[in-house]
Amino acid sequence: MASIQKRGKKYAVVYTYTDSADVKRQKWETYGTKKEAAARKAQVENEMNNGTFIPPSSVTVRDFLADFVELYGSKRWGLSAYSGNTGIINNYINPVIGDMNVQDVTRRTVDSFIAQLQKMKPVSTTYRNARSEFLPPNTIEKVCKVLHCAFRQAVRWDMVPKNPFDDVLLPKKEKNPRAIWTADIIRQALDNCSEGKLYVAINLSFACSLRMGEITGLTWDCVHISDSDIAKDDAHIIVNKELARVDQRAIDALGEKDIIFMFPRIVKAKSTTRLVLKRPKTETSIRKVWLPKTLAYILRDWRQKQDKLKEIMGDEYADYNLVLALETGRPCEDRVIGNQFERLKKSANLPNVVFHSLRHSSTTYKLKLNHGDIKATQGDTGHAQASMVTEVYAHILDEERKINAQKFEVAFYANPDMRRVEQELNPPKPEPAPEESRYHGLELTDAEVKLMADLIFMEAQSEPFEGQQAVAEVIFNRLKSGNFQSSINSIIYAKDQFAAVKNLYLAKPTDTQYKAIERALNGPYVLPEDVVFYAKFAVNKKIWGTIGSHIFCYSY
Repeated sequence: MASIQKRGKKYAVVYTYTDSADVKRQKWETYGTKKEAAARKAQVENEMNNGTFIPPSSVTVRDFLADFVELYGSKRWGLSAYSGNTGIINNYINPVIGDMNVQDVTRRTVDSFIAQLQKMKPVSTTYRNARSEFLPPNTIEKVCKVLHCAFRQAVRWDMVPKNPFDDVLLPKKEKNPRAIWTADIIRQALDNCSEGKLYVAINLSFACSLRMGEITGLTWDCVHISDSDIAKDDAHIIVNKELARVDQRAIDALGEKDIIFMFPRIVKAKSTTRLVLKRPKTETSIRKVWLPKTLAYILRDWRQKQDKLKEIMGDEYADYNLVLALETGRPCEDRVIGNQFERLKKSANLPNVVFHSLRHSSTTYKLKLNHGDIKATQGDTGHAQASMVTEVYAHILDEERKINAQKFEVAFYANPDMRRVEQELNPPKPEPAPEESRYHGLELTDAEVKLMADLIFMEAQSEPFEGQQAVAEVIFNRLKSGNFQSSINSIIYAKDQFAAVKNLYLAKPTDTQYKAIERALNGPYVLPEDVVFYAKFAVNKKIWGTIGSHIFCYSY
């Protein structure tokens, strides 16, 4: 049993226990008052008598979470959850409480931990900057959710008697209702949209309530828009996958779990992510969505334009059967649509919303059309729980959802001007980026970074570092100007622009080229924003200056 020993002005509870190796050990726990010591003595004796006593352990939170990820996470989490949760552990948990003993984490410890998180800065990556000064309440909630799940397993594994993250006091979240566009604003957006991929994406999001990943992952074999389908009001799409960029560590840990197709890398390069088509997060996300007739015609028109592009590109077109694809056939990631969406809002002076808000607009509009029919609306949205729409229900009435599409046709697409799709040619000139970030919103894929590194190596490996950075800035300046091609790839491979492209296969870029790209993206900058040419000789009379052997020039 336990005893109390006075040690100076303090009191120690002394008891003997048997550890996991079946070795008897003695434990001394010191308390400030005799009353506290007596309460702990009674607790220890009671737990020993009823068989609930847990022997002291020196396992740290860091080591425990490593076991938790291996034994629990790798079996229960999908690819996205694995990447997100391990990122939370590495960025926000281990740096703060990772060295604590698991058994020392109490509710008071939890409250102190949350207070520390509120003063913590979000972690940025090389190509994605943090958007707030301190961790927002939503992120803190995610951190506590991971720890609550982990300590639930700790209780199950007899490491702690109870979960200290039960009934945790989270920071108050400000209730900011998501701003959405009305149907009239969406019509205005479509009327001003000159970029074909964005035009199709807006229609799919609004009419079909699709998520961004579902739009970019949609393939033509899941689009049913034959004459017969349209005539019978049975034109529809099957939503059964999504496009996602997945952490390579998650793939290494989980294998190709939930991965339908893994896109090959354009070039051989060290990469921390892979672009994949994966199964949706929940079974309810796999669904059939009926199309309004006009949207069916829009998709048919879009496919015809895509087929013409394939003929022009020939073998250079990588055909993955994607509805939305880049000019090369490669997947169109969400950042591409997002950047186009930002330009559209600015050029058309539209209210500031995120692209995902169109899905909320869709739900609101359908509920209005069908007079609050939750069953029909939820079937289109693919929510895992009906409460995400309004209420719980057990069965989806497909016929009523089919009628939704017919009502959508009459209510929204009645205007004949809506029956058009413009192929993306020359995107509108983007508005200047905010002063704090010259290339605001620009995010590079691993393939784009590798391509730029190859080009800089071949064009400027013998130049000073500033000269290599300047080459990267010329590419970014061209992309930003709107007067050149609309992607990194198309700028580099543009005819008669970069002589080294024919020899890129010989490139062996080093850290210097990659550092030059990072500096060009984030600053401090070498060139003004309107310098878009360089050569061994002046390409026009508007010379900015010389770096190494290259002469840099303004636009004509």
